[in-house]
Amino acid sequence: MNNVNVDPSSTGLDPKVAGLLCYVFSFISGIIFLAIEKKSQFVKFHAAQSLIVFGALTLINIILGFIPIIGAIIAFIVWPLSFVLWIVLMLLALQGKQTKLPIVGDYAEQLSRSF
Repeated sequence: MNNVNVDPSSTGLDPKVAGLLCYVFSFISGIIFLAIEKKSQFVKFHAAQSLIVFGALTLINIILGFIPIIGAIIAFIVWPLSFVLWIVLMLLALQGKQTKLPIVGDYAEQLSRSF
């Protein structure tokens, strides 16, 4: 968990608020902010992490929907954990922290630097 010097956002928003908004609509807002942010590496990182994490969780939930009984049980466990993760990531972004999740965080950092 890193407290970073948050550079200004090209969106006109406070970069911490923009970081929070990257997570608000799951991977959709991650895609939007990854496309529109031109300056802030902080915002780009949170957008990329949102895209990867919540895109993967969405795919997992879709796949689990095709598995009778066991898929429903696993989805019943995954959904609340995903919700807690969503809230925590939004709060950390609002606090100006660039928290890299295990495995996903490194990919998000690479993706954010390529935009």
